[in-house]
Amino acid sequence: MKDVSELSFPDDFRYAESHEWARAEGDTVKVGISDYAQDQLGDIVFVELPETGESFDKGTEFGTVESVKAVSELYMPVGGEIVAVNSALEDAPEQVNNNPFSEGWMIEVKPQDTSELDALMDKEAYLTSLKG
Repeated sequence: MKDVSELSFPDDFRYAESHEWARAEGDTVKVGISDYAQDQLGDIVFVELPETGESFDKGTEFGTVESVKAVSELYMPVGGEIVAVNSALEDAPEQVNNNPFSEGWMIEVKPQDTSELDALMDKEAYLTSLKG
């Protein structure tokens, strides 16, 4: 595992305590897991994601990530309807390790309440939480 200082934390992303990231893109929000989360998990071998059209509340489980070490639940950083799923992860789950903030994105959500995005941590707050 890498030291936190060796990991990437883009400024224009928001972060949940459960280590998912969220980024507004127009009227939708893309979601994935942070560089810290993928580093802690190790080599990711399987990603289970919901179907397009499903809706979830903030904080509820929307899928799982399986690594060589463990299976971890994925939680909604914002509530809303799933409008896109990164189906490329079915054949290439390692993209979550290689590029967690680009090719490794997981879902795109049409949020119910855009203020939920503002309630997530910015980069500095997330780094502070990781350093504990």
